[in-house]
Amino acid sequence: MVVIGLTGSIGTGKSTAADYLAQKGVPVWSADAAVHDLYRGKAAQLVEAEFPGVLVNGEVSRERLMDYLMSNAQAIETLEGIIHPLVEQDRAQFIERHRQKGSRAVLLDIPLLFEKRLEKRVDLSLLITAAPAVQRERVLARPRMSERKFNIIRKRQMSQSDKEKKADYIIDNSGTLDEFYGKLDRFLESLHDGAEG
Repeated sequence: MVVIGLTGSIGTGKSTAADYLAQKGVPVWSADAAVHDLYRGKAAQLVEAEFPGVLVNGEVSRERLMDYLMSNAQAIETLEGIIHPLVEQDRAQFIERHRQKGSRAVLLDIPLLFEKRLEKRVDLSLLITAAPAVQRERVLARPRMSERKFNIIRKRQMSQSDKEKKADYIIDNSGTLDEFYGKLDRFLESLHDGAEG
């Protein structure tokens, strides 16, 4: 079974790639989805204990949490100390489940794949890139996104050029959606050819 690590900076189309590959039958695990589940479940009280007032109806409010994170640089490390071990456990269970099922490949959607040195845990890293102007335009079009939030997120991410040096496979998504899907199809074909060879 090939374990693919999917990554890309904010606004490059990484989630679109994950959704498309899932439609093509590749089992997908998402770090963001795992965190959402944890915020609704087993991590909720742990996060509330460190950041009082972030719970709304028993679930961590991302907006309230973001207020803490924007006003205190140390807060991100505290939060990661709570969340990362739980996310890692969830990821390992996903991989094992699909290994036992006999899946040919799985995709791990991990925004900070290189930043957290998780590329060593995958067989192949797939990087989605986009021209900086395209990336910025996409991100600032999102609801509740500001220039300040965008810059905070971008600072936590490795530069695109540094990611390109580390990636096994790179797909540029600066063009149309159809062009992007075509490139993803070719990526799947290359995986299939590799498995055959």
